[in-house]
Amino acid sequence: MALSVCLLCLFVLPVCVSSFERKGENVVNEVLWSLNKHKPWIETSYRGLITENTDEVLLDPPLVALDKDAPVPYAGEICAFRVYGLDAPFEAVVLNRTSGEGQLRAHRPIDCEHQREYTFIIQAHDCGGGPGGTGGKRSHKAVVHVQVGDVNEFSPVFSSLEYSGSVLEGRVYDSILQVQATDEDCSPQYSQICNYQITTEDTPFAIDRNGNIRNTESLSFDTQPHYEISVTAFDCGQKKAKHSATVHIHVKPICKPGWRGWTKRVDYEPGIGSKQLFPKMHLETCEGAVSSVQTTVELQTRHIGKGCDRETYSEKSLQKLCGASSGSTDLLPAPSAAFNWTASLMTDGGRDSDLIYRFDGRQAANIPDWITPQNLTDQFTIATWMKHGPSPGLRGEKETLLCNSDKTEMNRHHYSLYVHNCRLVFLLRRDFTQGDSFRPAEFHWKLEQICDKEWHYYVINVEFPVVALYVDGVTYDPYLVTDDWPIHSSQIDVQLTVGACWQGGEVSKARFTQHFRGSLSGLTLRPGKIESQKVISCLQACKEGLDITSLESMDKGIKFHFNPAQSVLVMEGEDLEQVNTALRKVSYINSRQFPTPGTRRIHISTTVQCFGEDVCISIPDIEAIVMVMQPSEPRITITGAEQLNMPASDLALGLLLFRDLHIFSTVTKSDGIVPNTDHRSGVLDEMVHNLDYCDILVLGEELKKGLESLHLPRSALLGKHLDYTNSTTGMSIYGVDSMSHYAQVIRQVRFQSLRTGMSARSFRVSCSELNGRYTSNQFTLQVRESDKFISSTYCIAALCSSTVTDCSPSVSLMLYYPLLPCSSVVTTPMDPHRAGAIWVVDHSQHCSNTDIVVVVC
Repeated sequence: MALSVCLLCLFVLPVCVSSFERKGENVVNEVLWSLNKHKPWIETSYRGLITENTDEVLLDPPLVALDKDAPVPYAGEICAFRVYGLDAPFEAVVLNRTSGEGQLRAHRPIDCEHQREYTFIIQAHDCGGGPGGTGGKRSHKAVVHVQVGDVNEFSPVFSSLEYSGSVLEGRVYDSILQVQATDEDCSPQYSQICNYQITTEDTPFAIDRNGNIRNTESLSFDTQPHYEISVTAFDCGQKKAKHSATVHIHVKPICKPGWRGWTKRVDYEPGIGSKQLFPKMHLETCEGAVSSVQTTVELQTRHIGKGCDRETYSEKSLQKLCGASSGSTDLLPAPSAAFNWTASLMTDGGRDSDLIYRFDGRQAANIPDWITPQNLTDQFTIATWMKHGPSPGLRGEKETLLCNSDKTEMNRHHYSLYVHNCRLVFLLRRDFTQGDSFRPAEFHWKLEQICDKEWHYYVINVEFPVVALYVDGVTYDPYLVTDDWPIHSSQIDVQLTVGACWQGGEVSKARFTQHFRGSLSGLTLRPGKIESQKVISCLQACKEGLDITSLESMDKGIKFHFNPAQSVLVMEGEDLEQVNTALRKVSYINSRQFPTPGTRRIHISTTVQCFGEDVCISIPDIEAIVMVMQPSEPRITITGAEQLNMPASDLALGLLLFRDLHIFSTVTKSDGIVPNTDHRSGVLDEMVHNLDYCDILVLGEELKKGLESLHLPRSALLGKHLDYTNSTTGMSIYGVDSMSHYAQVIRQVRFQSLRTGMSARSFRVSCSELNGRYTSNQFTLQVRESDKFISSTYCIAALCSSTVTDCSPSVSLMLYYPLLPCSSVVTTPMDPHRAGAIWVVDHSQHCSNTDIVVVVC
């Protein structure tokens, strides 16, 4: 029976054990479940902070879940945190199941600019009744508030990159305008603009932290009508704007009556004729109703030459040009070998267009006897330009311009022109051969012009006993005339002087006295003639002045008047717009081909009248300048044969000296503006202009009177504005005329010599434009007496005129073979275009009977 029980146990025990195990597990579970009696516990609310672009949230208090079932496994452990919220981008993870520590983090990028804070629910879960997690409990739900921390990732941006404001000149503003910048960062620290700054240096403006711009000083429209400044902005994190804003501030003028739209400088190119001075000018009256406007435009040229740009040809040439009578003597010519008495006088070196002599009380010149007019009659003219001022401390001393006195023995003054105490006095003492009665001898004029330190043109016309003075073309009668007895006749020679009087007698040593202090130019003496008013006006006329363009389109309501020199223009009208239009037509003109460069000042004064009032608006005067640019300067060149070999027989008949002479002028013009290059890089352009004299000077000893002479037929001057003087030292041809006319006349100058055994004679030709301002080269010709040679130039002229149909004027080689008589030479013309062509020419009328001329062209 015991065995039966054992066997039964062997078969039943596994089943019993298995059943026991199942029942034990259930028992355990029931035991554990009975132990998970409590829910996890967490705080009721949390506050968190996450920095944008990171994933970790810092919570306060920290995320920790507690369970009173601890330390029982599972029941006392925390297995999860659950987040509840619409689109909450967060998740919570368990860091330690036993301690219940957890962490809240973002599961996608967080952008503060998109959302600055989040609110959601979090709940903790324990691990339940066992490994399967069944029967787990949940904590209450806690509210979580998470704020997103900002990063300063954006720069300030201006609402506009261009701002504009305006101020009234003369005022200081608290705020002219406000600039504004924004920042896309989300936090007040980084999204607010804490500072603005002006980055443009040295500007009269300031800006405050709110972007208000003000001026720190009063502004002037005339000084600067517009300002452009740059402004930048900083956020509170000191991040600077990437792009600055540009601020334009316009200065509005206070309405001041005056001229608008004019420029202070007008450039004038020589040769352009008339140029408008103020083409956009208009008068602003500030809405004042005016009844009339009078404007005076004055061209101030006292500093230019002799008071303005005048023709500066030689005085004789000017007189010829103006139609004056011939026969005048220039007492102050340009210094030259023929006219050398002015060489010791001081010239005004600052004038390149006028020949001006300056006398400081020590200079004077004796006029040679061959120049001094010897035939003064009851009619003659003295003319000169003079600039003179008062001489303090020398009021009792005479200042002599021109004086004709005894050369020796006595000191009688026969005639003189002098200044005494700012009075002009002309002395004319007649001698007994012209009458023995008490006659007018001293003529006095008291004029402001004599001592005003300005240039004036003085002309004294003598028709004895009447003496008339013209000053700048205006006639003045003497205020005092003193009579005197005639001078006793004598055989004493007289001396004519300029700048002082010659005292040759009754002194131990002859000397000058009564010196002149001032400047003179163009002193001439013409016996037997007086100048007409027309000629005087021409001689002193300015070549520059004011002009009106489109005079025919001038409104009839405008009255205008020029002074004689056209340096002052007065315009008057009742309609303001008509006055504006008229003034825009005022122009400057300079008719000289080579004007004096430099500034000319323009002064404009205006008077405005209102209805019922004499003067209602004050208009400020205007000061402007005309800048005359440097003209292109010419280079005058004389060319021709430089040697003539002539038989004595031809010299006795008279030899044409300059048969192939040519005169031409060129000016260098640059091909382009190239730095550091000289004028040779330019091109030579031939230019056409006039000359005013050419001198033919005899080199070496003077011509022998009665044996040698220069001749010029009067017929050579027909149709030309030329005249000439002749002496043993040479010939001077003068007058304003073309270079071609001068060359034609010089080619007809003939040299005649009756001397035997003359070895050589040399002549020098030089020409001038504008009284020596531009001079030619000095062309020298040598004439030799020979029985074996003929004039090469003469035979060339014959050759080219009769035998060759197309021959260049230049000949490269000429040979003379005295072998055969001219009658036996055969003329052999060849192709003139072939290089080295040779002609053998028979011209017995010019060649000697033993000459063969071989010309190689």
